[in-house]
Amino acid sequence: MVTQPQILREVWGATHQDDTHYVRILVGKLRQKLGDDAVAPRYIATEPGVGLRFLASPP
Repeated sequence: MVTQPQILREVWGATHQDDTHYVRILVGKLRQKLGDDAVAPRYIATEPGVGLRFLASPP
């Protein structure tokens, strides 16, 4: 499990910790490239209020 603030801090630095739209855009593009669907994810699951989870094996 990785939270949005963790991703922002590690990728863009502490000054961007509140820019959650960066993560949404990045994950959307990544899902598009992977052919993943946010409604029925195979690779990246969004857990509302918590963060993102990489699904090691498709459900």
